[in-house]
Amino acid sequence: MAVSMTTLTSSLSSLSFSSKISPEPHAALSFSRSKKNPLLSSTAKVKTTARLVVKASSAAVAEPSEAVDVEEPVNLMKYVKSRLPGGFAAQTIFGTGRRKCAIARVVLQEGTGKVIINYRDANEYLQGNPLWVDYVKYPLMALGYETSYDVFVKAHGGGLSGQAQAISLGIARALLKVSEIHRAPLRREGLLTRDSRVVERKKVGLKKARKAPQFSKR
Repeated sequence: MAVSMTTLTSSLSSLSFSSKISPEPHAALSFSRSKKNPLLSSTAKVKTTARLVVKASSAAVAEPSEAVDVEEPVNLMKYVKSRLPGGFAAQTIFGTGRRKCAIARVVLQEGTGKVIINYRDANEYLQGNPLWVDYVKYPLMALGYETSYDVFVKAHGGGLSGQAQAISLGIARALLKVSEIHRAPLRREGLLTRDSRVVERKKVGLKKARKAPQFSKR
């Protein structure tokens, strides 16, 4: 019994010792958690500031491109005025083309094949439409002059399709001022023929030129 009592007292003392030590880890854990909160808040602040810096840098990068887009038409206008002293009316190699309601005044000068319409690049003005761009370049390509002349155009009226075809006729007529030998190949390609087709007028009692409302017998 004496041995059993000593063993019991030793076990009880060990239990009391562990109970005394056990609260310390909990205190340490609570202390570590309190430390983590400011770290998380500081990292969140760093992330937000980094996002703000990235947004500010992207805005700063976007500003020069917008400035270039604004200045490009001005530079082209200066370029055209330097190439055409006295304006379009003072030039010798010119031609006027018409299609539907569109009118285009074209001037040719020796160059590298640039096409400028209303102080804008042809591809930009014609919205990159390959058919309209081909209309403009076809007269020069038919004679092999696609890199021999620069084309300057003032166009108004109608839509882009009508203006492109009017420019084609104007370029063909301007090439006749260069040499009368060009008449035969241009005529063969049908580039000197004025297309007189226009939209037919609306009629009274009809919805459009020929479209009639649905017929009702009763």
